Amino acid sequence: MPIIPAPPSAAPALSAIAWAAKTHWGYPAHWLVQWREQLTITPEFIAAHETFMAEVDGEIVGFHALLETAESWRLEHLWILPEQMGRGFGRRLFSHATARAAERGALCLTIEADPYAEPFYQHMGAVRTGVIRGEIDGRSRELPILRFDLTKSGDSRQGAAALG
Repeated sequence: MPIIPAPPSAAPALSAIAWAAKTHWGYPAHWLVQWREQLTITPEFIAAHETFMAEVDGEIVGFHALLETAESWRLEHLWILPEQMGRGFGRRLFSHATARAAERGALCLTIEADPYAEPFYQHMGAVRTGVIRGEIDGRSRELPILRFDLTKSGDSRQGAAALG
């Protein structure tokens, strides 16, 4: 599965993947509408940030994007088409993202995760460091904040070079 830099022209396809993946978790449609801006990947975003996509048989099946902040590098996006989930593509994209961040000099990667994605990131070695609390439709909602240490040996970056 090649992981290649996403061209700005891939923005609509990447947005569709983010939307499909978020929809997969059964969120109410009006919540998704509220999150539309966060789920929309623009050509300008791709041009400004490390954005890579994974292809299988010429189809984009997922992508990740890294964002450099003053404090650290952040995994801004990691989305997989729902029909491709469970096939190891998320693991490969995460390994690629950690390798890229390390190559750029990052010591850690921060992740503001969807609650459904937290177990995946913890399985990959990320540790919860906090939460962002909010409310939607009168219901409390917590977004986990995780940290992945890029300085530890034996992390998920091993073998990332072979992944693309």
